[in-house]
Order: sequence, then C-alpha cells, then structure tokens
Amino acid sequence: MEADRFTLDILREAFLAVAEEMFVSLQRTSQSPVVYEVLDFGVGLADAKGELVSQGNGVAGFLGPLGDAVQATLQRITDLVPGDVVVTNDPYAGGGTHLSDVAMVRPIFVDGELVAFAAAKAHWTDVGGRDPGSWSSSTISVYQEGLQLPFVRAWRGGRLDNDIVAMIKANSRLPEQALGDLMAQGACLEVAERRVQELCARYGVATVTAAMHEVLERSERLARATLATLPHGVFEAEDLADRDGVGNGPFAVRVRVEIGPDGVHCDFTGSHPEVPGPINCTWSGLVSGVRTVFKAITDPVEPATDGWFRPLRITCPPGTLFTAQRPAPVAAYFESTEIASDLVWKALATACPDRLTAGHFLSVCSTSLSCRHPDTGEDALLVEPHAGGWGAGLDVDGQSGLVSVGDGETYIIPVEVAEQRYGILVERFALNIQPAAGAGRHRGGWGLIREYRILSDQAILTVAMGRHDAPPWGVDGGAVGSPNYVEIEYANGTTSEQFGKASAVTVHRGDLIRIVTGSGGGWGAPGGRVHDSIVADLRGGYLTLDIANSTYGYQPG
Repeated sequence: MEADRFTLDILREAFLAVAEEMFVSLQRTSQSPVVYEVLDFGVGLADAKGELVSQGNGVAGFLGPLGDAVQATLQRITDLVPGDVVVTNDPYAGGGTHLSDVAMVRPIFVDGELVAFAAAKAHWTDVGGRDPGSWSSSTISVYQEGLQLPFVRAWRGGRLDNDIVAMIKANSRLPEQALGDLMAQGACLEVAERRVQELCARYGVATVTAAMHEVLERSERLARATLATLPHGVFEAEDLADRDGVGNGPFAVRVRVEIGPDGVHCDFTGSHPEVPGPINCTWSGLVSGVRTVFKAITDPVEPATDGWFRPLRITCPPGTLFTAQRPAPVAAYFESTEIASDLVWKALATACPDRLTAGHFLSVCSTSLSCRHPDTGEDALLVEPHAGGWGAGLDVDGQSGLVSVGDGETYIIPVEVAEQRYGILVERFALNIQPAAGAGRHRGGWGLIREYRILSDQAILTVAMGRHDAPPWGVDGGAVGSPNYVEIEYANGTTSEQFGKASAVTVHRGDLIRIVTGSGGGWGAPGGRVHDSIVADLRGGYLTLDIANSTYGYQPG
C-alpha cells in the first residue's frame, strides 16, 4: 500500500528527530571538550544505499563525508550483520578528511533486511602521530600524522572488538578520551538503530524506505527550484592559499563556476598541485567546502540531504592542493577545504549579494597546546578553533567573533573550561579592533584577541592559521581585512615575530601566547559610508578621528 503524503511528511520529520537525538547523545557522552564544548562532529541517517536523508551538524565541513563513509563501507564490506560498527579515518577514501576525524558507521537491520545506516564523525583529541593532538602544521607525510583505521569493525555482531580497543589505546596520548569518544559514537549509533526500528514497527519497512526515497527526491526538487531563481552564467575567482608550514608558498588557486538550467558546476582545474606541507585536502574535503557554499546560495535553512546536492557537479584533477593523493600530508586539511569554499564564495559574491558577504577571516585557526596541568600533574591537551571577523554584506556591516564557514554551528572553548581543564590563565579575550581594515560602505566585522599565560613548567604549541599571508577580500571597492596571526611574549621580555603556522613550539612558565584573528573585508567604497554609522563607530571606540577622516572622509561638526 502506497504511503499518503501526511505519513511521508511525518516520517521526514522523524528522520530529522533521529539525527537530533544522535547529536545530543554524542555531545552528552563524549570525553573530549573539542566534541562536547566545540561540537566538532556530525551525525546522520542514510538509506540502505548510503544516501544521507538527515543530518545533525556541528561542523558544516561534514556536509560531504558522512554519506561517502557509508557508501564506502558498502563497497568494502559485503558481509555486514546486525550489531556491526565500522570505523575509519582514511583521509583518501570514504569521506575522509584527516586522521583526527574518525567516522563510524552502523548498518540498521529489521527482520534481517538492511533498511538504513547510522553514521557519526567526530574529531578525537589525539590519535597518535608525531605531535600532541595528532594534527600538525609541518608534517610531510600522512604516516607522521597518527593511527590509520581503514574501514575495520569496532563492533562485531554487537561485541566490542578488543583488538581495536588495544590498538587505539596504544597509539593515543590520551587513551581514556579516545576510547571514551569511541564508546560515545557507538552509543549514538545505537540510539539511531532503536529509533529506526521503532519507526519500522509502527509504519512498516516499505513505508519507511519509501519516505527516505521521497526525502531525497524532495530535497532535489527544492534545490533545483531555488537554482532557477539565481543568475545563470559563468563566474570565476582566483586567490592565494597560505604557506604550507614547511617553507613553501603561497599557492595560486582558482575556480570557474557555471550556473545553468541543469545545476551548478565548479571547476578547480588550474589550481596548484599538492604541496609538501600538510595543508592539502583530499577529494572529500573539496566536496565539503563546495557543498557548504552551494547550500548557502540555495537554502541554508532547509535540512541537508544527499539529494540536495544532486544538481552540484565538481571537477578537479587528481594531485592538486584540493585532491591530494596518498601519502601526501593532510593534517591541516581544513585550510584547503576553507579556501575551496572561499573561492566559490568569492566568485559568486556579486552574483548572489543577498546571500553572500565579502571575505571573512576564513581559517579554522586551529590551536593545540600540550602541557602538564600545574595543579594535578595530569597530561592536558587543549585542541580548539578560534573565531574571527566576517565580511560585510551588501547592506550590513560584518559580524564580529564568529567561527569560520567550515566550522558552521560550532563554538570555541569557554574561558572557564580552558582554565580549569588545562591549567592555563586566559589573560585577555577581546575584540581585535583594526579601524582601517575592512573599511567600506559597510565595514567588515572584528576578529578576536585571546591570550594564554603558561602556568606549567613547559608547554608545546602547534598552530595553523590561514589568511596570514593573504588577507580577507573586499567587494565593490571595499578594503581587505586584516590577517590572522600568533605571537609569543616570553617571560624574559622579548617577543617573537608574528606567524601563521608553527609546530611543537616549546614555551615555558610565564610566557604569553597571543592568538589574533582578522577582520573581514568591506563592501563598497568607504566614501559611501553613512554619517551615522561613522559616528556610531567613533562612539563605540571602533574608529579614531584620524582614520575616520582619512579613510571615510568624515568631518566633525
């Protein structure tokens, strides 16, 4: 019997509820602050073919990998049984990004029939490798970056595989956190299985699978309907990706975007080949970056499914900065994923001015700080992103202190958690006001300054910040924003040079690490800024009289 429209709609909402419950389950049971505070993870429900029908997102950059992980599991493992859970972090296959992002996939059976899959992908704080935190800004091979889990079973028929547990425990600097996250992800997948089995018991397997098919078809219809309202044509952009962390770059990258009746085609041909340092991303990272902007120009509110992205086609030859091949280093892959988003964004900003802004600080600004807690003597490892300034829009100033486009609905580590959990002192957390940066008819938003005073005898810092060499871009005469950077004030009174990438930098008690994120780009010539907005910025301390006069032509009185 064919399901009626009302039942299909109820099930569509039920699939979203399953993903949301998975999301809450993983957040509440995870052992890593980067998961339960930052929300650096994504979960989803896929049909029996591996197409994602609902998703609970912390990280927008996980828009691509979850469905790919399921489909790769189907291709590689043909004897799945109830209770199996497959784990993978392979960067070069099945939606992999870097080794710290661990995906887990559970098939869902009803009366022996494969009905669906549950998937979860989360950033584990440490999976081994050369540097604390596993990711690095100076590795030259993936073999330096940690433990690789190439689509192996973590649970077999409902029983935890103790060999996998022993392998993870032996490779992680923080085994309790790693194993805790393994169990948390496994638990959220079990939640999904229970809920799908309940839906099948109530509505029948045929109706549930029909509803999954309709979700994908509906998403495609909605995406195509929106695309019909966008300007058709060819739009191009070029930019520079920052240095690779081992002394090379910057690197030229480019995209050609064509919007037509059949969909959107993004072609990255001509971008720089893969590089020696770890800023490379692989195919799934490129797909994630492009999908993020595709969703923004179509409908950022409607739930994401694999059906939504059927009108999107991506071209890029293998072996580029965006399509690195094994064993190219990919620990800081997020830098190239973000620049891929930014290229498409830049190409379409003037074509979709009601949906896209000028350039923003762009980078995840990922930071790792390893030390012994000065109070407890326990090993502590802070892994976090940072927020910064977004670009101005056609009719609005940029937002200040938001995470980058690839981080999506995530957060930064709260000051209280950073101090209590890691034994550091956060001396300053403030806006990074650069009055001339991002000037325009509408100005870019401000970045942030965050300062860490080291209280332990010694700590090790690793950082990867893009948009250090090439600042955020403006639109229609708007000024560029300001760069991201880190500097260290040593206890002996000296200060380091500003830098964007560094690995395993040793700091000591009393040293101060200053993390600075940039301002977004401006939109429109500064001379067009209205008088009241200039006065408001002067009163708020965001402008000086000199810059108001020299940049905006402001005359008091």
